[in-house]
Amino acid sequence: MDKAQPLIEAGRYMLSNHLAWGTSGNISMRLDTENMLITASGTFMGNLSPEDFVEYDIHSGENRGFKKPSKETPMHSEIYKRRSDIGAILHSSPFYTTLIACSKEPILSNLFIETMYYLEYVAYVDYFHPGTPELAEAVSKQSSNANIVIMRNHGATVFDDTLNDALMRLETLEMACRMIIMAKSAGIELSEIPAHVRRSFLEESRYKTRKKMNYLD
Repeated sequence: MDKAQPLIEAGRYMLSNHLAWGTSGNISMRLDTENMLITASGTFMGNLSPEDFVEYDIHSGENRGFKKPSKETPMHSEIYKRRSDIGAILHSSPFYTTLIACSKEPILSNLFIETMYYLEYVAYVDYFHPGTPELAEAVSKQSSNANIVIMRNHGATVFDDTLNDALMRLETLEMACRMIIMAKSAGIELSEIPAHVRRSFLEESRYKTRKKMNYLD
């Protein structure tokens, strides 16, 4: 199987499930301690092919491929440098997540099982133009203490050990944002799970091994 195949399938899944649209967004996967595979600039997420990826040296900046790597490559590489546990990164602008990113509405993590786990560590950064060193620095810095970074007026970047876990994290984020917005528009008051119950779930339920943060600056 071509090494790009998991990312090709991830892009197709993201587009089919409204987690991405058009050429908005970029995805990558760590190949080894030195290299990552990332989408090329301007690629359509739902119709990726092996030629739409660039192999990039995380440390030297050397790239191997026929196309130009995504303009957000510096952001991806800096996250991989800071977080040796991270195996995949998804940057996208799903509708409800982006709506929240364009507002002051908080993202609630105490709503249901998946939000308690996948949304435990969410950070925010102010708006910076896409592809700029300032955006890469801001997001990578927050990646030291979060697994999701909301970029104001832009979208979100999520990362995890595996591509499937990163997809689940992104899908849970979009689901929670949709619930928050729809509840607010319908006048429904959401009931959050108490903090002590959340702690018990994360530490004792055996749902998944809690991904504790060990990469604080």
